[in-house]
Amino acid sequence: MAGGMDRMDVVETRELAYFLAVARELHFGRAAESLGIAQPPLSRAIARLERRLGVALLERTSRRVALTPAGETLRAEGEAALDAVAAAVRRTRRAGGAGPRLVLAMKPGGDGGGLLPAILAAYERAPDAVPVEMLFGYGAEHALRDGRADAALLYTPRQDVTGLATEELKREPQIAVVPAGHRLAGRAQVSMADLDGEVLPYGRGPGDGPRIHDGGQLMQLIALGRAVAVLPASMRGLLRDDLAAVPVRDAPPTTLVLAWPEASRSRALAAFVRAAADAAAAARAGGVSRAAR
Repeated sequence: MAGGMDRMDVVETRELAYFLAVARELHFGRAAESLGIAQPPLSRAIARLERRLGVALLERTSRRVALTPAGETLRAEGEAALDAVAAAVRRTRRAGGAGPRLVLAMKPGGDGGGLLPAILAAYERAPDAVPVEMLFGYGAEHALRDGRADAALLYTPRQDVTGLATEELKREPQIAVVPAGHRLAGRAQVSMADLDGEVLPYGRGPGDGPRIHDGGQLMQLIALGRAVAVLPASMRGLLRDDLAAVPVRDAPPTTLVLAWPEASRSRALAAFVRAAADAAAAARAGGVSRAAR
């Protein structure tokens, strides 16, 4: 009996993809066109899915298609489920490639001011270590979620770590990065209120600032006076000569974390997490001892 109930609960990924297409379009004809199939097979697949689940997912009339509460739930959960399947496929293919490796994603300069070399050195000494491949870009968390990376160095709360396992490595104050000739460039410190009216990227400032794809683009926009940015203090050492950094006294601290999929059972990844935690602890102890002297 239990086995039969389990089979009733199975949802095929193709059916789920069909439903999500309809949920996005709220129109069977457009959804079928986006999927490259005829409308009748799509309608039959959705009806079959509703029978299997025992709930109505869509409200259909001659004029409109709408999601039911059950359909809203499946849309949210289904997107995450399909993403997880795609990520699993990518990681499986990489695991069966030419040799074992660990892919670490991070944005350029996003290693907490030079913590990564110590992490890599500690990892190389671990018995379960494998070669580490670096994946640089401003979408590090997305690379982790979609299976292109096994782990990522992320800054919270700026980057979303919901549903990921994390290890805190370093907390940092934040700085405002402005053009060298900016009205705030000579200040000893500023507040977030001083940045009112400025264009900040990532959609946090008035007017919903520019979407940033890489560090070079961000620095160029700031140098041109098109934006300012609030960044971890460790980024100060990477700034160009035509930019200035000013501490932001009331900006919440940002935390560098190592993130990885909660379901991972990789021994190589577990060894990397231990190496990162050990390197971060050693860096904190070294900072305390230097300060004491």
